[in-house]
Amino acid sequence: MKTIRVVAAVIRAVDAEGRTIIFATQRGYGEFKDGWEFPGGKIEPGETPQQALKREIEEELDTEITVGDRIDTIEYDYPTFHLSMDCFWCRVVSGDLVLLEHEAAKWLNKDELDSVDWLPADITLIDKIRKAIS
Repeated sequence: MKTIRVVAAVIRAVDAEGRTIIFATQRGYGEFKDGWEFPGGKIEPGETPQQALKREIEEELDTEITVGDRIDTIEYDYPTFHLSMDCFWCRVVSGDLVLLEHEAAKWLNKDELDSVDWLPADITLIDKIRKAIS
């Protein structure tokens, strides 16, 4: 089975009430259109995961981020490929998170993390995020 290596940004901020919120995006294309995910994409040859993540967020959301600690590497078998996804805590440095490829986005607090239909690989990260932002 083919393995696809990707990176995902768990972009966090603080809302007006002082709660940590997480940025989620809805895919606007492809086999998993309409599923919710953490933004990111494929690692290109010669890139570190952190470099790939900064590039992907600039391309998809016209935003510069800082990449922090790795949360986890998710290994997930989809029917036609194996996904290896390095997930990192991120923060916005500059930009407005413009949706260039996604059809929707939401900021979710801890209690709202289950309110969207996450893609199968991404949902495996939700419990770790919930515990980290409690």
